[in-house]
Amino acid sequence: MPKQRDPSRPFSRAHRGQGRTGSLVMLPAAGCTLPVPPLPTGRQWTDADRERWAELWQSPQATQWDDTVRGTVAVLLVYEAAILAGEASAWQAQEARHAGEALGLTPRAMIALGWRIIDGGTEEGQG
Repeated sequence: MPKQRDPSRPFSRAHRGQGRTGSLVMLPAAGCTLPVPPLPTGRQWTDADRERWAELWQSPQATQWDDTVRGTVAVLLVYEAAILAGEASAWQAQEARHAGEALGLTPRAMIALGWRIIDGGTEEGQG
């Protein structure tokens, strides 16, 4: 089994690429100001789904997304709703975790992606 990459190392793939300040991509704590895309069709979305959809697309992480992640965000909504209703299976809970990590919504995923949320030019939690 190959050795796992350590995103905290300066030459890790997580720290390469454009748009980075130093070795990290700085995400604005104020979130994404781009228009929220419409929910996908083919399902009846609840008001709670619509609120969560907007919340996710206005998050700091959404500044790094494009329209190709709409499906991942949509399935995350479905899985989260099932989990919160107590109706989710173990695989749905696991898939929700994977979707959240793919979207950079967990601290672990943010480290792996080389993302850090900053507020007004200072790193969050160090102000």
